[in-house]
Amino acid sequence: MYLTSNIPYFKCWVRKEFTNAHSNYHGEYIHGLAVAVTTIPDRCLSFQIIFTGCEAEGEPNPHGGAMWARMPITALVGDIPLQEWPERMQTHLAQPWDCSSYNHGIVKIARAQPSPWLCKIDNEFHTGRYLFTVDYAESDVSEDPSQHKQSHVLILTDAGKWTGNVVALPNNRVRVTSPAYWQTGEGAPDFRPSQWIQCAEQDDSYMDPEVTFNNLYKE
Repeated sequence: MYLTSNIPYFKCWVRKEFTNAHSNYHGEYIHGLAVAVTTIPDRCLSFQIIFTGCEAEGEPNPHGGAMWARMPITALVGDIPLQEWPERMQTHLAQPWDCSSYNHGIVKIARAQPSPWLCKIDNEFHTGRYLFTVDYAESDVSEDPSQHKQSHVLILTDAGKWTGNVVALPNNRVRVTSPAYWQTGEGAPDFRPSQWIQCAEQDDSYMDPEVTFNNLYKE
């Protein structure tokens, strides 16, 4: 997909100051549905929002059905039970790596849900609820195996002052739990990003037609 894609939609609250050039409404929230995501290189993920107006509660409802494009991830709070509104996160904590391409794919990894994820943010571990994953393609960064990053989009469910915020974390900032399928590990895995691209046709054997075309039709 290019630029904008449908996502598994989720209910959210939007920090209202983001709808008013950060001039007014600090500490107020508007309810919405996040229905699509946009990836612009060197920016954080942004979302297409349809506002529901449910916060009006019998009062005049000016927002229901209104839309907003490219709402930054830091404006969003997941619609989960909260005792108090979370503190707004700095962008580099909510999404440590910016989008690496206009071109991307959206996938909801079946085996990565519904169990909680462990999320490392600012050197502390918190739990989160997985929503979906954004993967990137067709740019120098996204095609480099040593630089490629995915963005796993989650709602923080137990993160102290940040509980409720929506975040997008790469593989090396998360650990998936699923007690029915594996035992969750501890400590840092002994992983290093690969500098190599695996390619069949660069092998010297492709200079030999007898090898290259050794298929079912060869006698």
